[in-house]
Amino acid sequence: MRQSPAIYFASYGSSLLGQGIASAVLPLLVLDRTGDVLAAGLLATVSTASSAGIGLVSGLLVDRIDRRTVSIVSDLLAALSVAALPVIDALFGLDMTGFLVLGALGAVIRVPGMTARETLLPALAQLGASGPGRLDRLIAARETVGNVLLLAGPGVGGLFVGLFGLSPTLLLATAATSLFAACSTVVLDPRAGIVPARTATDARGGVRRAGADLLASWRFLARQPLLRGVTLVGAALVAVLSALQTTLMPAYFTSENLPGLTGLTLSAIAAGSIAGSALYAVTAGRARRRTWFVIGMIGTVVGFAAVGSMAAPWLVLGGAVLVGLTNAPASAVLGVLTVEATPDEMRGRVLSAQNTVLLAAPAITSAPLAAVAATAGLPAAGAGLAGLATVSALIALGAPAFRSLDAPQAAPGPDALLPRTLAGDPVGVDGPQIRHR
Repeated sequence: MRQSPAIYFASYGSSLLGQGIASAVLPLLVLDRTGDVLAAGLLATVSTASSAGIGLVSGLLVDRIDRRTVSIVSDLLAALSVAALPVIDALFGLDMTGFLVLGALGAVIRVPGMTARETLLPALAQLGASGPGRLDRLIAARETVGNVLLLAGPGVGGLFVGLFGLSPTLLLATAATSLFAACSTVVLDPRAGIVPARTATDARGGVRRAGADLLASWRFLARQPLLRGVTLVGAALVAVLSALQTTLMPAYFTSENLPGLTGLTLSAIAAGSIAGSALYAVTAGRARRRTWFVIGMIGTVVGFAAVGSMAAPWLVLGGAVLVGLTNAPASAVLGVLTVEATPDEMRGRVLSAQNTVLLAAPAITSAPLAAVAATAGLPAAGAGLAGLATVSALIALGAPAFRSLDAPQAAPGPDALLPRTLAGDPVGVDGPQIRHR
């Protein structure tokens, strides 16, 4: 029972549900209290920046302290930080400073827990019954749960606002989901959170050791062809999708006097993703990963071509569904490859580094795309977005690292990734060397 993935998904899903509720309620609270649209944007910017900043170092924590414990403590602290909002409002009244401080604090608290939770699933896959495609199915199931709650979480938050009115006390629902997530993780098999012995020993080396470990994880990510490719492809897809959701679609449907279709388009992407990840979970172990990856890249090209053409609202909606449907299996494949290619001893740091890159990726496209739309018009911006998606997909399809995705990926041991001076051996001025597969 304690090894059941259902317990893991209960924890993972409840945590995401709480974040979705907060994502709908918090901006409305800020607008209600300040009356300033820029204030809501500032809160989002501060929260994102805080997440990216802590993401740089959160992997060190996850690779040193029992990962199950990190997840539990993170959810408990997240519950407290959110529950503090209505308490502070009742005692002192909430202003913009309070929103910013607690928003940044909540973002910082959640990131280590998210990273720890990502590392728990591969461990549970190893503890449970083995079989072909088990890890693929579990990661695809996680993608499905995430996509469902990406759609449902903000909807539940909006429903609460409609039923009970706008109040900070609504955030107690987020606190309750975080508390439930922590309790669910407590039930998980303790062996899933065990940090490999070598890392636990190295953790006593102090600040210098921590810096060397952090540098080793970034070097590993940069020098391993497969992981480097996974990160770059993932970042490109996130950057394109973010620009589509935050800039291109709102502007297009507003220009067509159909602003309500903006939300429908985002729902179409999410619905397509739910279907795509569920389909991958069903076929895992029977269909080749390379096949799904190719389908995903081709679907990305066709889908973004339809969206970027802006020929008609129905074509844009159809393209959005296709993007979600084909992108989800490709994302699941990339997730499995990351797990297989990364030593467990440094999985937290590598996932943390990847997440930092993915969080920063939207900054590459959002402002430039908005500038193109403002100066050259929406069709030019749409063509540029479609072109970026096409170039990224074609490069991924031709990259040598992605030609053989079904053979087990052998990860180099962490001893090859750390400066040998820390173990008492000399090292040259070029630093540690990484063994390539």
